[in-house]
Amino acid sequence: MQSYLTNHIEKFVELSEADIELIGKVVTVKSVKKKTFLLQADQVCRELYFVSKGCLRLYFINKKLNEQITQFAIENWWMSDHGSLESGKPSSYYIQTVEDSEVISISKAKLEELFEKVPRLERYFRIVQQRAFTASQKRIEYIYSMSDEERYRHFSSLFPDFIQRIPQYMLASYLGFTPQFMSKIRAKKV
Repeated sequence: MQSYLTNHIEKFVELSEADIELIGKVVTVKSVKKKTFLLQADQVCRELYFVSKGCLRLYFINKKLNEQITQFAIENWWMSDHGSLESGKPSSYYIQTVEDSEVISISKAKLEELFEKVPRLERYFRIVQQRAFTASQKRIEYIYSMSDEERYRHFSSLFPDFIQRIPQYMLASYLGFTPQFMSKIRAKKV
C-alpha cells in the first residue's frame, strides 16, 4: 500500500530507495469502514490523508444545521483540514469516509521530518497543493458564474465515474443545492 503513495510521488519527483524507505517508516496505513470519522469538529487535525482506495469528504455544519461539503478526495488525492493542521487549533470540519477506504496518513511532525531528510518532497507537496488550490479557485468561479444546472452538467461531464460513486445528497451539498433540486436536474433529458 505504501508503494501506492510512493508511485504517486514519483510521478512528480524522483525518489531514491533510501527516500522510499524513509517514507515507509513514517506513514501509517489504515483500512477504514464507510462512514468512519477521521476528524470531527472541535478536534485538532494532526494528519494528512492520502487516499489509496475509496472516497473521503470534508464538510462542516452550516447555520441551518445542514452538512456543507467543501471537498471530496478519491484515489491519489490528499485531504486534511490545513487550517487546523497548521495552527494547532480545533477544527470546524469533519473528515469522513464515503466508502470503505484505505488511507495512508502522516502526521505534521513526521512530514516536517521528511522535508528535512527528503527535500524533494517539498516540491511534490507544492505541486499537489497548487493543483488543489487551482481546483478550488475554479470551483468558486463555477459557483458564481454558472447556474445550478450548468454547474451539475459541467461537473458530471468532468467526473462521470465520480457521480456514480457518491450519494446524490452529498453531491448536491458539494455543488450548493438541495437534493430535491438535484433530482429535478437529473430527471431532465439533456
